[in-house]
Amino acid sequence: MSLATVWTVLYVAWILLEIAIAIGTRTRSKEGKVQDRGTQILLWVVILLSLTASGWMRHLEPADMHGSERWLRPASVTLLAAGLAVRIAAILTLGKWFSANVATHEKQTIQRAGLYRFVRHPSYLGMEIIFLAIGLHAHDWACLAAAFVPPTIAVLYRIHVEEAALMGAFGEDYAAYMRTTKRLIPGVY
Repeated sequence: MSLATVWTVLYVAWILLEIAIAIGTRTRSKEGKVQDRGTQILLWVVILLSLTASGWMRHLEPADMHGSERWLRPASVTLLAAGLAVRIAAILTLGKWFSANVATHEKQTIQRAGLYRFVRHPSYLGMEIIFLAIGLHAHDWACLAAAFVPPTIAVLYRIHVEEAALMGAFGEDYAAYMRTTKRLIPGVY
């Protein structure tokens, strides 16, 4: 199977996964305390616009990243697979407490197992790796910026909203978790 085919399969799998997440894991107000503040819609509008712009720009100008066939294509496929794996592992670890919108539940606890030992938001880390993969796959610096920067800003805003909700729900327990675990990048941020 060619790298182009693997890329297409993984990319379509990611899109289908995100649709399933958006539909199947959304918390309703009667099920938990929803504190999304519109971030789910904002995040997906930004992602759709950014990826559309990156794809459109890809056809307007020649690729300007060197070595695209030798290393960028395999790197982008590897990153896409890794991003999917991280996102899926994070979602499975949270299980029934994972929600497409920012919400907390009465019986919910702070998750510290799996990837949550290393970062507080591994699901978003998986998304960030996917955005990086999509940008690199375009083989163009402007496309990389379009595919990575706006969604990252939207994800960082959503993390801000989510951490405020988690502090409200768990108080000092979540503050202690924040002191011992990085937000998005293990050991860095």
